[in-house]
Amino acid sequence: MNLKELKELIEMLKDTDISEVEIERSGVKVRLRKGGDVTYHHAMPRMEHPPAAIVAPATPLAPALAAEKHVEPVKTSQIKVTSPIVGTFYRASSPDKPPYVETGDMVKNGQVLCIIEAMKLMNEIESETAGKIVQILVESGQPVEYGQPLFVIEPA
Repeated sequence: MNLKELKELIEMLKDTDISEVEIERSGVKVRLRKGGDVTYHHAMPRMEHPPAAIVAPATPLAPALAAEKHVEPVKTSQIKVTSPIVGTFYRASSPDKPPYVETGDMVKNGQVLCIIEAMKLMNEIESETAGKIVQILVESGQPVEYGQPLFVIEPA
């Protein structure tokens, strides 16, 4: 997708009741939202033949932006571990192995918390602090975005 096509999409969106448009082509994903932001990044293909465009009707965006899993408010002393990359989240090294951590577990600095698969590479995500796992915010096998919270840790 080039800049001209992107500008045309923005102009089309201005003249309609559509509040959000998402298009994915050849691993490039663009999401336009009225009154919001423009997101442009390379995405891992999820389908063999993805649709050319997904158009959402005008609806309040708050429910769409809410996380699928209930997230408790984070106390100021707690630390969020976020995804450093776009990929697929896995709690264990393989389906037949136990998860690296569970809620309530004490972790050490540098301990592996999960794996994020990106482009067939398995990236171990390590804790940057010692403490207790308060929440696990993502289910195994779910896609995650860059900067998405994965865990909440109460420092020891």
